[in-house]
Amino acid sequence: MEYKIKIPSVPLAERCRPHKLEDFRGQEKLVGAGKPLRVMIENDNLASIILWGPPGTGKTTIAKIISEQTNSEFYQINAVASGVKEIRNIIEKAKINKDYNKRTVLFIDEIHRFNKAQQDALLSSVENGEIILIGATTENPSFEVIPALRSRVMVYVLEELSKDDMNTILNFALSRDEFLKSLNITEIDRDFLFLISGGDARIMLNVLEAAVIHELNHSEIKVTKEIIEEILQRKNIVYDKSGEEHYNIISAFIKSIRGSDPDAAVYWMARMLEGGEDPLFIARRMVILASEDIGNASPNALVLAEATFGAVDKIGMPEARIILAQCATYLASCPKSNASYLAIDKALSDVKNNPLYPVPFHLRNAPTKLMKELNYGKNYRYPHDFEGHFISENYFPEELKNRQYYFPTESGHEKNLKERLKQLWKGIKKY
Repeated sequence: MEYKIKIPSVPLAERCRPHKLEDFRGQEKLVGAGKPLRVMIENDNLASIILWGPPGTGKTTIAKIISEQTNSEFYQINAVASGVKEIRNIIEKAKINKDYNKRTVLFIDEIHRFNKAQQDALLSSVENGEIILIGATTENPSFEVIPALRSRVMVYVLEELSKDDMNTILNFALSRDEFLKSLNITEIDRDFLFLISGGDARIMLNVLEAAVIHELNHSEIKVTKEIIEEILQRKNIVYDKSGEEHYNIISAFIKSIRGSDPDAAVYWMARMLEGGEDPLFIARRMVILASEDIGNASPNALVLAEATFGAVDKIGMPEARIILAQCATYLASCPKSNASYLAIDKALSDVKNNPLYPVPFHLRNAPTKLMKELNYGKNYRYPHDFEGHFISENYFPEELKNRQYYFPTESGHEKNLKERLKQLWKGIKKY
């Protein structure tokens, strides 16, 4: 039996996008009863926000619900296709709206793709309330959004969708979408569909629709693992960019570098790249590793990792794979030390668990006459005035005198630092 039915031109994920909060699923910490975004929307009391979270977790949907459930003029642009000229045109309209006490909401999808000049163009209008900005990003705003703009908005973090969330969204689509309701769908391999979707509801719905359309010539439609793999037309490289396998593979990658195995590191990197991972995510993790696991045993590791991040950002795939591989193999081949990592954690523990002792007077800054009269900076000895540019001195609060956090290892550059530290330590103990 062949179905003579018109296939919708709009993707299922778009057709099933909720238009009101009651139909939205997931992100209970943000849109559940009494939670920040729900209260903001229900009270129609909008503020500029950035929604940060993995793809397909509801960022665009929340923005569109705001547009439909609040009293404002709504504009939507994508940072990839828009520039400063379009922003300025919207700002001009917003200024007119403000004169008539009408709010203007500007939703910028993928705001992390705006450069500094484009983000700068938003600052004044966001600050004076001409526009209410809603930015959506899959990247950490701390890295991708300029500080001046971050300080003018609230950042809300969206979590990856749980299996229950995905199941609820799937049931919503099956019960509400006219196309799916008209078909005889008898079976769906939900677990596999959730797995390959990686917590991305958009992928889940669009893969489901493609599988259903593929099976339209059958009287009973079954969406099985085999059908889904056939639709994807590729070997199932299990790599859900926001789910468990994402964390498993990045963990294997980091541990391979930490364990000084460049071959395993390159293998796990290849798995990530082939699975569609963002190259900048990999580069960012190597910047962290360069300090956490190598540190002063080979200081150039951090320099190369930072250069890698910049180069990958500028070059992009597929050539970025070469830069990433160079960095990964270098880091894996470096001597290792986690002394700096342990040092800061020990220091933070002291800060959290002990009183915040006052800064000793001899270490205080004394820019004014009054401060000098209060003995700020008194008896401070300038190390460069002494032989070897060193003087035995206590730089801790008196209560923590002789505390040590940093214990250099015996490898590489840190070995020299360790010898120097021994000499300094002897001098301090004498003091």
